Amino acid sequence: MERRQTSTRHLADGDRSHLARAVIVILCGCLLASMAFSLTAGASDASALSVLSGLFSASQDSLDAVSLRDRIIVYDIRLPRVILGALIGASLAVSGAVMQGLFRNPLADPGIVGVSAGAGLGAVSMIVLGGTALAPMIAFFGSYALPLAAFAGALSFTAILYRVATRRGQTSIATMLLAGIALGAMAGAYMGILVYVADDRQLRDLTFWGLGSLAGASWIKIAAAGPFIIVSLLASPFLAQGLNGLALGEASAGHLGIPVQRLKYVAIVTVAAATGASVAVSGGIGFVGIVVPHLLRIVIGPDHRYLLPAAALLGACMLLLADTVSRTIVAPSELPIGIVTAAVGAPFFLWILLRRRGILDL
Repeated sequence: MERRQTSTRHLADGDRSHLARAVIVILCGCLLASMAFSLTAGASDASALSVLSGLFSASQDSLDAVSLRDRIIVYDIRLPRVILGALIGASLAVSGAVMQGLFRNPLADPGIVGVSAGAGLGAVSMIVLGGTALAPMIAFFGSYALPLAAFAGALSFTAILYRVATRRGQTSIATMLLAGIALGAMAGAYMGILVYVADDRQLRDLTFWGLGSLAGASWIKIAAAGPFIIVSLLASPFLAQGLNGLALGEASAGHLGIPVQRLKYVAIVTVAAATGASVAVSGGIGFVGIVVPHLLRIVIGPDHRYLLPAAALLGACMLLLADTVSRTIVAPSELPIGIVTAAVGAPFFLWILLRRRGILDL
């Protein structure tokens, strides 16, 4: 009987692995469809398909038929927005999955535990003080100054959070959430001081930026934030085996030959770089990092070898769809994307809390 149960368990694990691979393939198709839909949808009737067909056509008449206005809308406005949205969605989802693996708790998320607040504090400091106290940094780093400032803020807050919430290799979820609230409040207080001394132009930027938006997407922002996000996404698969081992506990992971301390440092830097760069160019976009990994764990299981790439794909899809909704639901105006993600993510987060307490039997 025991042998039969063991065999069934291995078969189920094998089925889950095959399912995970199938889900990743499906998500690749969904991402391509989401990108195509985002390129086409909008207040303008510019068609990405007509622009592409006209540019790749050998006929001069077809090329002339594509108006300069349509080309500007597709290539200079929508395409950078789609690429930046996909990168940010992937980075937030992967950051959430890595943090949940690091803390061994599905409630960890860069936005909830204060990491995004730290990145926001760094970014706001650069926006407001960039013409005064931080002017030398902008002069030296140029367009990379804002992502670097956000990265420094996210890295500092992540390190503080881990230091406070972890004791003797055990992370307290209550301490983590309380520390995240405290760090978020502290960052909010400092950002309030900076907002108070900001001028009118900076206030307009900070108000819209604080709610999260991809409206300012451009090729320059992709060049500034893209390298941080891409490097973080490429580094995350190398954390998969270590995060799987860490699920057994730090002591067990160490016995398995996993360099636990190095894994922690790399994971913290990866999350800080991805979150910092994302917050620097898009503002506060919450709940992507908690909704996406949790949904995927229900479907494909907790194996980070599949969870991390699937999270990147699903996070990119969800943020692109949320951005499409934000710029079409009240067209020609635009709703901040952070409102859309919070409207969906907050009830989902509440459902997770109720389910963990056993109130919901789902």
